[in-house]
Amino acid sequence: MNGLPMTVPSPGLPARVRIHEVGARDGLQNEKTAVPTAVKAEFIHRLAAAGLTTIEATSFVHPKWVPQLADAEQLFPLLGDVEAALPVLVPNERGLDRALALGATRIAVFGSATETFASRNLNRTVAESLAMFEPVVARARQEKAHVRGYLSMCFGDPWEGPVPVGQVVSVAKALLDLGCDELSLGDTIGVATPGHVQELLGSLNEAGVGTDRIGVHFHDTYGQALSNTLAALRHGVTTVDASAGGLGGCPYAKSATGNLATEDLVWMLDGLGIETGVDLAALTATSVWMAEQLGRPSPSRTVRALSHKE
Repeated sequence: MNGLPMTVPSPGLPARVRIHEVGARDGLQNEKTAVPTAVKAEFIHRLAAAGLTTIEATSFVHPKWVPQLADAEQLFPLLGDVEAALPVLVPNERGLDRALALGATRIAVFGSATETFASRNLNRTVAESLAMFEPVVARARQEKAHVRGYLSMCFGDPWEGPVPVGQVVSVAKALLDLGCDELSLGDTIGVATPGHVQELLGSLNEAGVGTDRIGVHFHDTYGQALSNTLAALRHGVTTVDASAGGLGGCPYAKSATGNLATEDLVWMLDGLGIETGVDLAALTATSVWMAEQLGRPSPSRTVRALSHKE
């Protein structure tokens, strides 16, 4: 076996998918031991060399909340030669100031579809968090930055249980109405199933949100991330969030396990004949290298399968 799946296309799927790589930010943010800034920079360079064109670099949050990303000011200048879009997460206007001062041209805000998670993660109600994002998004757009809106807890919440589709649509529309260019729908605790994904995407379309503005962000808690991604692709979604090596979870949702592994996603997309521009062997080698830096094996099954046979 040569480390690549047999290509058998399936009708009705997009020709190309843009992978929004979150390993360097979402993947590393929960690591208890500080990852050296130079290692993060090399990780991002290696991800770009493997063909990833969008790599979320860091987050300009207060160091007290996410100590792992306290080096954003030191890291971002080391990425000037990276040939990829480098979005950064900003929680508020102070974070935006810091990001713009370093020349960031793509920013993201992080909202919640549920009140309990908004309260625990942002210390605000959903309405208050949207009010906090309003000047951030307005100024980012004024500075010609691309703005992504993350919406977490779109399918289930560990405190509130299943989240009504109408509630998610309402908050999603509010985020887009602020001026976000795209929306990433997060299954933060990994409870979604394909029918639920189709229902939410269809409801967003009915509410006037075009599929071209939607990305999906699935966690693999119950092993559903790939099947949910396929459901989204069948609906026409072409932006999929994933994390190299399956790194990461969510610091405020204890039941959340890792993100969808980028290698697992690329294996499926390669098999379907969907272009990503990603070199699976180079990406796998990068995740093996990163796992060595972190001192534990990668949770990605594709990484384990491909690295084990060498």
